[in-house]
Amino acid sequence: MAVQVYGCNHVVIEVTDAKKAVKFYADVFGLKMFRGGEGAAWCKLGEHQFMAILEVEQLQPDRTKHFGLMVRDAKQIQEVRKKLTKKYKLKLHPGFRCDFRDPWGNRIQVGDLSDESLVWLLPYQEVQKTGIVFTSKQNKKGIRR
Repeated sequence: MAVQVYGCNHVVIEVTDAKKAVKFYADVFGLKMFRGGEGAAWCKLGEHQFMAILEVEQLQPDRTKHFGLMVRDAKQIQEVRKKLTKKYKLKLHPGFRCDFRDPWGNRIQVGDLSDESLVWLLPYQEVQKTGIVFTSKQNKKGIRR
């Protein structure tokens, strides 16, 4: 029998201050925090995934490892970009819509539901609820609608 993967269960990040990290991720993405489990904090990422925040004494950021978060649409990506650059003074990675390193060096890539390469990861009924329709046309920002 072949193994069938149903998705990613969790991702883990390292930070030097878990309390500040919890505030950062709750503020930027509105993530809800859980109690218990491995790590200093857990937060819900969608219906069946979570992120564990581990507090360490010394960070060892990587050059290319990252994970992606999905928001609803380009408007929400703009909201995230604004908060990251204005409020937190973080730099966005050039050449990407919304890639950044959090204050602890963890690289995060933010996409939205209009990205056809990502939307197949969602249950079809969830895509239908958004009202997104895919065509071969792109809007002014290069997003297919």
